[in-house]
Amino acid sequence: MTNDDKSLLQDLSRALRKEQSALLMSAAKSRALPSNSTIQRVAYLELNIAAIENTMADPVV
Repeated sequence: MTNDDKSLLQDLSRALRKEQSALLMSAAKSRALPSNSTIQRVAYLELNIAAIENTMADPVV
């Protein structure tokens, strides 16, 4: 994996974490349980963030 590849993955991970954080903060500010779709979206983002981290840790050559 090149440095450019790693940089692209880091940028993508950062964007996904930012989106996830915004969803969680919005849910926290509402002081109510988040909707099922919000919970699913947060979980989906977490799976993608983990996949990116795994790809960076153990890249396929």
